[in-house]
This record gives sequence, C-alpha cells and structure tokens, in this order.
Amino acid sequence: MSEDIFQGYKGKALEVLKKFNARVWGQVEIDTTRGLFHGTILPRAENDDDRHIVLKIKTGYNIGIDIDTVKNIKELGYKKAKYQIPEKEFPYSDDKPNVKLLGTGGTIASRLDYRTGAVIPAFSPGELYGAVPELADICNITTEKLFAVFSENMGPAQYIALSRAIGKEIEKGIDGIIIGHGTDTLHHTAAALTFMVQDLPVPIVLVGSQRSSDRPSSDAALNLMHAAYAAGHSDIAEVLVCMFGPTSDEYGFLHRGTRVRKMHSSYRSTFRTLGDIPLAKVTKNSVTLLKKSYNQRRRDRKVTILPYFEEKVSIVYYYPNMQPDIIDSLVENGYRGIVIAGTGLGHVNKPLYPAIERAVAKNVAVYMTVQTLWGYVHMYVYDTGRDLLAKGVIPAANMLPEVAYIKLGWALGQTDDLKKVKEIMLAPINDDITEREPYNGYLVYQGGVPEVEEFIRKFRK
Repeated sequence: MSEDIFQGYKGKALEVLKKFNARVWGQVEIDTTRGLFHGTILPRAENDDDRHIVLKIKTGYNIGIDIDTVKNIKELGYKKAKYQIPEKEFPYSDDKPNVKLLGTGGTIASRLDYRTGAVIPAFSPGELYGAVPELADICNITTEKLFAVFSENMGPAQYIALSRAIGKEIEKGIDGIIIGHGTDTLHHTAAALTFMVQDLPVPIVLVGSQRSSDRPSSDAALNLMHAAYAAGHSDIAEVLVCMFGPTSDEYGFLHRGTRVRKMHSSYRSTFRTLGDIPLAKVTKNSVTLLKKSYNQRRRDRKVTILPYFEEKVSIVYYYPNMQPDIIDSLVENGYRGIVIAGTGLGHVNKPLYPAIERAVAKNVAVYMTVQTLWGYVHMYVYDTGRDLLAKGVIPAANMLPEVAYIKLGWALGQTDDLKKVKEIMLAPINDDITEREPYNGYLVYQGGVPEVEEFIRKFRK
C-alpha cells in the first residue's frame, strides 16, 4: 500500500495499519480488548507518537486507540474528507451596522489540519460567512489580521498596535470592533485596551473560543455571533469580553475588561466577572443590561488613545517562606514596578521586608493586591500590613492582580514620577477599582451540600 495513505503514521502504529490494510480516511470497525469502535481513521500530526490510532467517532469527537489493544481492523468504506471551510461572498447591506474584526491569532472560526495538528483560522469575510452564515443577519463585517500569535505571546507591543488600530477604525466611522483573541490571556489584553483606549464612542468586544470549530461542542460560532451583535448593536461603548454565560448555549455575558478573569481551563463558561456582576447578557439578537451605569455609544468619532507601557514590571505571587532574593533579583535586573499578590488582606512574610525597603529606596513602585481575587487590600488591620505600608508598599484596593500589573506597566510607561504613577494607579478606570463589591459579586457554590444540589437541579438539565 502507498505510504501517502498513512498520513502522519509511523513506527508501531504504521505497522498495525498495514497489517490490517486500513487507510487514513477509511470508515472502519476496530475490535479491541476494550470493545468495538466505529469511526473514521484520521491523519496524525507529524510530531505525534507512534502508539495510537486516531479515530473520529459518530459524535464528532476524536479518540486515540492504543495499538496494543487492537485485535482487528475492518474497513467498511472510504471517503477522503476535506476539512475546508467554504468561502462565500459576504452579503453587505446598507441597513446593517459596519463592524471591523481585528485578528490577533485567535481561532474563533477555524478548521483543523490533521496532518500538522494545526488549527487553521477562517478569517476573511467570505470564510467567516461560510463558517457562520448567521453573521450576515447581524452586521456587515470587514477583517484585518494584525498578528498571528498564540495568546501567551501577546504583550505590550501587541497592546499598543491594537490600541492604535482601534483609534484609526473609529476615526474612519466604524460602528463597532471585534477582536479575535486566544482565551488564555484575553483578560490581560482587555485590561490593557481599557487603559489605552478611553472615552470610546463605540463598543470594543474581545472574543475567543474554548473549543475548536471542528468539535460538536464548540463555542466558536455562537461567541462570534454574540460578539457581532454586541459590537454592532449594543449601546455599551466600552472594552468588553464576550464569552459563554452558562455552560449551555443559552446566552453570553459581556464583561468589563478590568473585572474579568479566565477561571477554568476548559469550561466554555470560563470567563467570570469578579467582585461585581457582568454588564449584560447577550444573544445573537439582543442585549439585556444587568447594570445601569456604563459608557454609552455616541455618534462622534472622538477617542483618547494612550499607547504606553513599561515592560520592566512584574507580578509576584507570594507563598510561605518566599525568600528576599526574589524581590532583589527583580530590582537588580532593572524592574521599575512590582505587583505583589499577597495573602489575606495584603500580607507577606517578614524576611521580605528588607528587600522591599531596598526596592522602594531605588524608586521601584511596589503595589499590593490580594491573591484571594475577591475582596480588598486592607493593610491597616494587622501589624504586618501597617509595617508594609510604612516601608512604602501601596495598597491597590480591589484591583485584580493581573489588572494591577497591566495598569502599573501602563502608568510607568507615561511617567517616572512615582507620585504621578500613584495618582494614575488609584484613579478608578471602568471599575478596575470599585467603592464596594455587591452582595452577588461573590458567589462560589460548594457542590455536595444538599441546599446547593437542590438549587443546581433546578437549572441543570
């Protein structure tokens, strides 16, 4: 049999396929020591192991079958699949809002290249329309790919480029902007854009997907529809994160860019507003406000772009027995700002005190947040907090640690004057600091407790 029908398979796995005359793209029945499996044999990524055969089963999911369990493979049919998103001309309409999609490398609509294992994004308007035709009922979309990076590689250079691109699009008269972004650091970018792009006249909506488009449970299409409606029709002219609300397909949430965080590695409903409630619920044809106060859409084209960032800023997560050389090494390497995620109300151990004093003496800005995520820094309550205040540590109220890191980088990018930095840091911007947290801004239910289980059963189908 020709080697090109075993795409990506090698070693032991290749021997098994040849033994049973099974081909990639063959519809097969595989008899194993764990039972029968039916599906289509998929190509392997070039860097994968040689111990498994990958099968796409009827549910649409892919499974790996250990070759040591295979007793027999019977090919029942053969049809080479083409995982190509069809491209159709986007039907523009004068009566719909114009929305610009700026791409950073996130794969909000995509196909999978099984040979390499790479996810190939659908990005042009025609590709997006082919993947999600419902978009044409919501708005007119044009696209521009600014970067092609994984979200973990997003940083100050990308934040600045995005803020400037947003400013140009607003000047041209766009009705709303979507930013396609990987989910892992989406909340960092949302915070950065909140600080760098202020007094917005239109919505800026960051959106991603937790599960790729080739999976039956993908959230990509629905997230994109929700983001398109929010960008084109919402009255909320702020930097927003748009992702699933519940784990079901019922609706999405619009979160403020300064109060949102990714809270689960794989749940579709991973993004949550902390210390507050989301701004709104969104579907593909409606926005339901949950808060009364927000920056409203305007007809003018005015916007304030503040594209500054000092890269020599770090965030330090305190842990018991942390040694002072952690702080000293940052100072010695030229860091100008340190955000500490402290315990409780904003505490660290005493061995760190001399290092913190050395940092402050060298004009390093040191800010305290809480690693509990919910709640405020209160450094007047215990001796530890008061000692740290005396040494120059500045409490950052209820700013999330990542938001404080982003804001400190942004502040230090504008000035070397630490008094001015403090003024910038402690001046609330889009609820990065709030006067109080509402009673329903902290809800963490503990499963297994009878009253909680009874509550969950009312909603979990």
